[in-house]
Amino acid sequence: MRKSKEVYVCQNCGAAAPKWQGQCPSCGDWNTLAAELVSDASRSGPAARSARGEPISTLAAESQAPQTRLSTGSSELDRVLGGGLVPGSVTLLGGDPGIGKSTLMLQAAAALNTGHPVLYATGEESLSQVALRGRRLGLEAATARLIAETCVEQIVAAAAGMQAAILIVDSIQTMYSEHLESAPGAVAQLRECTAALVRYAKSAGTAVLLVGHVTKEGQIAGPRVLEHMVDTVLYFESDTGSRFRVLRSVKNRFGAANEIGVFAMVEQGLREVTNPSAIFLSRHGEPVPGSVITVMREGTRSLLIEVQVLADASLGANPRRVAVGIDGNRLTMLLAVAHRHAALALQAQDVFANVVGGVRLAETAGDLAIVLAARSSLRDAPVPTSLVAFGELGLAGEIRPVPFGEERLREAAKHGFTTALVPEANVPRRPPEGMRVIGVTRLSQALDAV
Repeated sequence: MRKSKEVYVCQNCGAAAPKWQGQCPSCGDWNTLAAELVSDASRSGPAARSARGEPISTLAAESQAPQTRLSTGSSELDRVLGGGLVPGSVTLLGGDPGIGKSTLMLQAAAALNTGHPVLYATGEESLSQVALRGRRLGLEAATARLIAETCVEQIVAAAAGMQAAILIVDSIQTMYSEHLESAPGAVAQLRECTAALVRYAKSAGTAVLLVGHVTKEGQIAGPRVLEHMVDTVLYFESDTGSRFRVLRSVKNRFGAANEIGVFAMVEQGLREVTNPSAIFLSRHGEPVPGSVITVMREGTRSLLIEVQVLADASLGANPRRVAVGIDGNRLTMLLAVAHRHAALALQAQDVFANVVGGVRLAETAGDLAIVLAARSSLRDAPVPTSLVAFGELGLAGEIRPVPFGEERLREAAKHGFTTALVPEANVPRRPPEGMRVIGVTRLSQALDAV
């Protein structure tokens, strides 16, 4: 007979303790320990089996073997995955409720099933509900197999029986394993179910796609060990009230991390946006103060975005610094450098910085554009609409080069910009046709050039 014992598992990090404590001894979080029943059978089950009998190979031999990828039918999703699904890979997709995770997976299942058998396992909806959503998306003729099941062993058996090339599980938080007695969604169940699906994917060569819930902080619900177990982690992002969705690759063993794909949510589902710069870039009819265009790099894609800064006289003793889409500490640092090396008197000004379109500017290439927008707003002097600027700003007032300078300039030239203000080291030998590239080394030199 199976023997079960009660342990207290942290719902944040997955650490186990023999008795309840107010604070987790591993991660330090409070009130995260919950009682779970663990069966001894789980220790001797599939998770403890060794991979005996596996052939030993060399890196050279494996490198010469043909590598194939499965196209999902969506160029944006293929871009984020690194060129398509790799057989035997495990991908985890997270995002806020209602953002379009199940819609994207159902569309991918319908497109992938044209050349490869696909099994879509749903644990949150009935088959009629999935069919109703498929009818709304115009996928009535799709022949992908559907199964409404929450037992991971049953799902693996069904996928092995039909020799599925792609297995989609929606969602991993609803799955449970027969080897554990805890409830679905518990930390032990999440680890065991994910481990079972990873073992099946590696042994059978089936590409597995997992849909995961997120916490109120926006992270995948459950211990962070889930993100280490899978090959690829994708996050759906969206600005409140916007119909556009950004799919970001946080981890990818088969492609570039931090790659993004852009979709638009319409009545027929998610539609690809092949030119995302046109969304994030809002060209004004006439020059306006405090607005500068910069080029952001996300993965292998260059995006033109608009940076806006508003400087207004402060009515309080402590001027405000508000940053949306920009790191607040970096904004404060850039304003201090601008005051020290460019004599921009912003001490008595409330400064509000924003990146248009709900995008987050996480790299340093937008430093120069932020300072230019701040001076433009302070002096009420618009920057020409044909100008694009990028470059990192140092504490000594120097303009440092940024990676992929030529790719950024080509993207700007493609959208009709005729003047570029860039670091001296990023000036190409052959500027893009129709574009004048100005190289600068100091902040004061950049402000004089504008």
